[in-house]
Amino acid sequence: MKISKTEWFGMEAVEMEAGGYQALLIPEVGANLIKLSIPEKNIEIFRTPKEEGIENFLKTPQLFGLPILFPPNRIEDGTFTYNGIKYEYPITIPHQNNHHHGLLKVQKFIVTHTGIGADHVKVSASFFSNRVNNEIYKGFPHEFECRMDFKLSAQGLEHTVTFINNSDQPMPLGVGYHTPVMVPFVKGADPQKYSLKMSVGKRWELTERTLPTGNLLELNEEEVQLKEEGMAPVGKGMEMSMTSEPLVVDGKEYNGAIFTDNANNVSVYYETDREFGHWTFWNNGGGVPWACAEPQTWAINAPNLDLPDETTGFKTVAPHGEWSAVSKIYAKQVKKTGKPVFFIVCIYG
Repeated sequence: MKISKTEWFGMEAVEMEAGGYQALLIPEVGANLIKLSIPEKNIEIFRTPKEEGIENFLKTPQLFGLPILFPPNRIEDGTFTYNGIKYEYPITIPHQNNHHHGLLKVQKFIVTHTGIGADHVKVSASFFSNRVNNEIYKGFPHEFECRMDFKLSAQGLEHTVTFINNSDQPMPLGVGYHTPVMVPFVKGADPQKYSLKMSVGKRWELTERTLPTGNLLELNEEEVQLKEEGMAPVGKGMEMSMTSEPLVVDGKEYNGAIFTDNANNVSVYYETDREFGHWTFWNNGGGVPWACAEPQTWAINAPNLDLPDETTGFKTVAPHGEWSAVSKIYAKQVKKTGKPVFFIVCIYG
């Protein structure tokens, strides 16, 4: 087991090793866990920046590792009003006049705790928003803490995200992840033999600005494959926004995405907490070796939709209250037709 401070292309980083896993955390860029691997199995789960792509990582960290979105996806015209307070974000998609993915993904987190236990290592990092640290506060006027806890062991990665509202007003909360899963995640495997299943229910009808019209549609014939046999996650460009509806896996309800290498009988399970009631799937045109199944606590542009909160997922954190979600990523070997099969499981909950 190991925790060590290191330098990664001029940035401070934290390396973690435990139970056969290796991970690399970049606190100063949104506390992004940019690498999670199992070297002995030739498994690379996340898209990790290469030396020639560092500048791209700094500009668009949501395309690498395990980035946090606060709020997730788009906000129409970069603004909304709640409880008499106007929230304002920079326009990041000029041709749509939208903001997307929030500012937390690029903020510097502070490592507040490291520890090595009998069977695990743990690192915690926090970002504090307030009147002095006002990169976010000036447009989102709440004092709050976002804390990320990363625990690595033989059971894999346990990742806890906590928002603490230190203000005297209810704080709007929309959280998501834009995690690029490698396709293939088994080194040297054939991406054409990969499939994806997701716990989706209905599809949000979107405008040309990629904003929901407010209408929820039944899945078309192709999209239904996501709930049944699965569809190819790469090769064809796709961008869809959907509600979450449980699948049944091994006789139990399952909320999440399942990436499967059908040739090697290996799956990556991305199971979400029930707090995440919405999905976006995006694969950057389909010609890249990765795809993003993005869990979201609220729908795209939820604060501006004239729909019930239970439909949009809009929620708040009470004054001086907190909200948390836990994720786990772990590997498991099972036997199938007499042959060992290696599973990687990513669970939110």
